[in-house]
Amino acid sequence: MNAISALDDIERKALQEALDDEYKAHTTYDQVIRDFGPVRPFINIVDAEARHISALLSLFEKYEIAALANRWPGKVSRFSSVHAACVASIQGEIDNVAIYDRALKTTQRSDIISVYQALRSASQDRHLPAFQRCAQRPSRDDA
Repeated sequence: MNAISALDDIERKALQEALDDEYKAHTTYDQVIRDFGPVRPFINIVDAEARHISALLSLFEKYEIAALANRWPGKVSRFSSVHAACVASIQGEIDNVAIYDRALKTTQRSDIISVYQALRSASQDRHLPAFQRCAQRPSRDDA
């Protein structure tokens, strides 16, 4: 059986930062759903965030690193409207892409790079445009 070489501190820190940000996004989007009901795009994206967390946790398991606990329940922003939540979520997704841009520079491991690229792409190519469309819709809740 081949031993997997341990991650260095920089690789570990990048994984932890990515997981923490995915926890934050999932908790934020879940809070929006609890506050406003099953609204789009949050109902779709919260499920994607759960898959992102799972993908990252599989790397923690593979490299035998203790995963951080989700520190975000009860600590995420609350919004006055779905529109406000969408506007704020645009920046959250931009920040998430930046995290993956930095993380991709921390490792040469193809499995980790593959996960980072997939999660970055989901944020950049799917989540961000969905929140931008939401923010451009006429706001029904501000009337």
